[in-house]
Amino acid sequence: MNAAQLRNNRTLLTKLVVIVVAMFGFGYALVPFYEKICQVTGLRDIAQPDPVANTQVDASRNVRLELDSNVRKLPWQFRPLTPVIGVHPGEVTQVMFEIVNTTNRPLTGQAVPSYGPREAGNYFRKLECFCFSKQTLAPGERRQMPVVFVVDPQLPRDMTTITLSYTFFEVEGAGST
Repeated sequence: MNAAQLRNNRTLLTKLVVIVVAMFGFGYALVPFYEKICQVTGLRDIAQPDPVANTQVDASRNVRLELDSNVRKLPWQFRPLTPVIGVHPGEVTQVMFEIVNTTNRPLTGQAVPSYGPREAGNYFRKLECFCFSKQTLAPGERRQMPVVFVVDPQLPRDMTTITLSYTFFEVEGAGST
């Protein structure tokens, strides 16, 4: 190998190292960047209660609320205590979910809500929810957790059923209960 080839190889190696370092730095900076974007835009702002205006209960309407529960790669049992209820828009309502840690070690999870139809999330106001914080369960612990909410009376009249689904994901470290 001559001197020119050796210089070219070193230059190529240097470029590759710079690219690898830049990619690692970008990946490392992506998490706080993503969190800042979510904070500014209000996306994924699941850790805060929703604002609720002073509303009147619309007793002339009944909305069917279907509750769904899932766990993602987490050895917990998770279920709503009442899978289907009827609510009047504007009425403050509470539903309960039960969760059980089926392992012999403490685990921490975070619930993420989703709505069906998707537009229903614009009219579903959570006042209290276990999804606002991480949940750490001791080995074998069973816990009942409330969700207190109001369905906004501005909900379109043709939207007569809402599905509220929670999926628990395992998170690292101890969380607040």
